[in-house]
This record gives sequence, structure tokens and C-alpha cells, in this order.
Amino acid sequence: MALGTMSWGTATDSEEAASQLVAFVDAGGTLVDTADIYAEGECERILGSLLADLVPREDVVLATKAVARRTDGPFGGGASRGALLTALDGSLRRLGVDHVDLWQLHAWDSTVPLEETLSALDFAVSSGKVRYAGVSNYCGWQLATAAALRPRLLVSTQVEYSLLERGVEREVVPAAAHHGIGLLPWAPLGRGVLTGKYRTGTPADSRGASATYAGYVEQHRTERASRIVEAVATAAEGLGTSPLAVALAWIRDRPGVVAPVVGARDTGQLSGSLAAEELTLPTAIRAALDDVSSIEFGYPERWPR
Repeated sequence: MALGTMSWGTATDSEEAASQLVAFVDAGGTLVDTADIYAEGECERILGSLLADLVPREDVVLATKAVARRTDGPFGGGASRGALLTALDGSLRRLGVDHVDLWQLHAWDSTVPLEETLSALDFAVSSGKVRYAGVSNYCGWQLATAAALRPRLLVSTQVEYSLLERGVEREVVPAAAHHGIGLLPWAPLGRGVLTGKYRTGTPADSRGASATYAGYVEQHRTERASRIVEAVATAAEGLGTSPLAVALAWIRDRPGVVAPVVGARDTGQLSGSLAAEELTLPTAIRAALDDVSSIEFGYPERWPR
């Protein structure tokens, strides 16, 4: 499991972030994921201070991302070579480190030739500032094209993937498998919906009730999602565990998945996620969850292979 930090610097203050990081590392966790755009850089600054004062740098596999466009104009971000390398230096400065273990392109940038973008990743790895490179939110053809242009450069792709969002299984998962690229699912709990907290309404202290995240959560509050959530809750009751644990165990064991990226508002939420590592889903329950959350495969994905 990877620790996601998107809420650090906004819903999660530095003191709570410290508690989360210690709990995660104490539980045996290593991969910590952030991005230059999270809280406009404050997330990286918080994480950097914790690595300097609280948790040894060598105990953490440090991942961050770039590409987010902050302002209009030629120097506002994006995936050009200059913008990427400038963003990397900014991330290293905020994190207080001389290298990151995994540097990811946060999104596809259609305004920049892919060869230029990948050359920046290649240079970053060769320079020693980056140990490994990956991408995020790439569709299947984008991932396959990048992997073909730079064989063995990309080691991971971070995509939304959960019982509520299985669209990546059509093209992204096969492309990743073909090129030997690992999957890092973000929002593995369906943006919180799979925890069951929204089954009877919207808790006042939830993301679904906040002005910032309400729209983000609402996308997964559908009739189909409700059926899946009820199935997860039923499975959890039968196993004597939580819906959260069931949902995480399901995604953790999907083909190609390296580590689900799990974020938490507080340490209590994180502890529940960490406990899911101990759960093994029975074959019958996994099959039932596969069925209730199944997606339609059209042409050409369903064409005989």
C-alpha cells in the first residue's frame, strides 16, 4: 500500500500529517506519493520537513509528480522539457532532498511532442535526480506509445481504479501488462464512497459535504455505485470486517497492481486502511464483487484473441 498525501496542507495539517507518516512507516509502509500541485506546493514542503525531522529519508520510497499547469503562458507548467526540469528542481527544493525515487508525469500534455517530454524524463533519470520514471492518468494508447518510444523508461502508471471505476481494464491494464509497467491505483476506495459512509446520507464532516470535494465525490454516487457499495457492505458483514478493508483487498489483488495509493484525513482513517493488508478475500466473495462491478467490453476489446 502507498500513502497518498493530496489532503496534506488543506484538510490535513502538518501535525496530523506527521502522525500519518509515522503510523504508515511503523506499519511497514514505504511508498509515499505526492505532487507539486498538491496544496500549491505546501504538501511537498510538509513532507520534506517530516523527512528531515521525523522519518529517515532512506526509510521512504518518495514519489512525486509534475506537469500540472499553474498559470497561462509558456512558463506556467506543462510537459515541455524546460517546464518539467524546472518543476523537478522545485519539487526537490520543497522536499529538501537531492533525488526522488519515482517521478511521474501527472497528465498527458497534447501541446508538447511526446519525444520532448520523454527526453526530459530520461535526462532526469540520467542526472541522478530521479531513480525511476512513471506516468499518471494516461489512457491506453498514450501509455503504449510512450512505452514504445522509450522502452524500459517507465515503471509505473497511476490511474483511478476501484470497484466503482474499472474503465482502465479495457485498454490501460492490458497495455501496462504488455510493457511490464506496474499499476498504482488512486482513489481505490471510490473517492470514499466504498467505505459505506454515504449509504444513508452525507456526513457533515465528509468530503462529500465540503465545498472543495463535493463534486469530486458526487461522480461516484450513482445507482450503479449504490449496488456495488451494498455488495461490499454485505461481504464485510459476513467476513466480520469493514467495507473499507474489503474494497482495498479487492483492488490490491487485481492483476498488475503494485500498490493502491490510499489517502486519509486523519490517522484513524489510515489505520483502517493499513488493517486491510491482513485480509484475504475468499474466492466466492471476490467473484461476486467482480460480477456486481463488471463493466461492458465492446469492440475491439472483446474480439477473440
